[in-house]
This record gives sequence, structure tokens and C-alpha cells, in this order.
Amino acid sequence: MAIKRKIHPDFQKYLDLKNKDLIDLYKDLRNYILEIFPDSNELLYHTHALTSVYTLSDRLSDAFVMLPIYSEHVNLGFNKGTLLFDPNNLLTGTGKLIRHMPVSQPKDYRNPKVKSLIKAAIKFAQDDMEKPTKVKGEVFSKIKK
Repeated sequence: MAIKRKIHPDFQKYLDLKNKDLIDLYKDLRNYILEIFPDSNELLYHTHALTSVYTLSDRLSDAFVMLPIYSEHVNLGFNKGTLLFDPNNLLTGTGKLIRHMPVSQPKDYRNPKVKSLIKAAIKFAQDDMEKPTKVKGEVFSKIKK
């Protein structure tokens, strides 16, 4: 399924500073997330990494995955990864909640094991959500200009 959601200009400005292979990988991974859950909202940040966060609402607390882009790599991050059942031991990290998996090519994430983990993260976020939202498929730039 082709995703028609454009990348927000605030984000694109910084994305354009990355190398082409990293940009292509990020775009494919972003499309993959949006294929799995098209109604997800995107929260955009530029701090230690250029990051897009995928959430059920406009709140970071309702996020299920994130895509931080560093200078040389991209991660597929799971906001509540320590709380997810990960039978294939895909996730790494030592934080209290967040876990991630490094990605360097589409086959790292375009597979049934990762798709299942992403769906589990979405289900967990839905069950953990404090209040329903009417916001769907929106983009919120938190990037300071």
C-alpha cells in the first residue's frame, strides 16, 4: 500500500542533512509503520537525534514506536519495550522502558517477527491509553524553529 502522508517541512529540513542511504532507510521504515497502522499520529522532535514518534493520540504517553535517526544509523524504538513480550529477543537496551532494534536494511524490519512486535506494541498502547482520542493520522512538529 502506498502511503501518501508527506514528511513535515520542519522534519524534512533536518532529514535532508543526512546521507541518502539513511534517508531512504528512514522513509521505508516510516512507510512500513504507516502501512501497519495508518491512523497513527506522528510527533516530530529534533534533540540528540532527529526522531519521529508514532502514537495513538497527540500525546507522547500514547506512543508505540519511534524512529530516531542518528548521524550514521536509524533505530526502531519501542516506547514501552520492556513491557512487551519479545519471544524472538529482537529488542536491546538497558533503559527502564524503552527498547530498540538497530536497522540497516529493510529485511531487518520487513518480516513477520518485527511486524508482530509492532502490532503487540500498538495493542499494548491501546490497552494502556488513559483516554480516547479523536486525533488520527495527524503530524505534530515539536521542532523548535
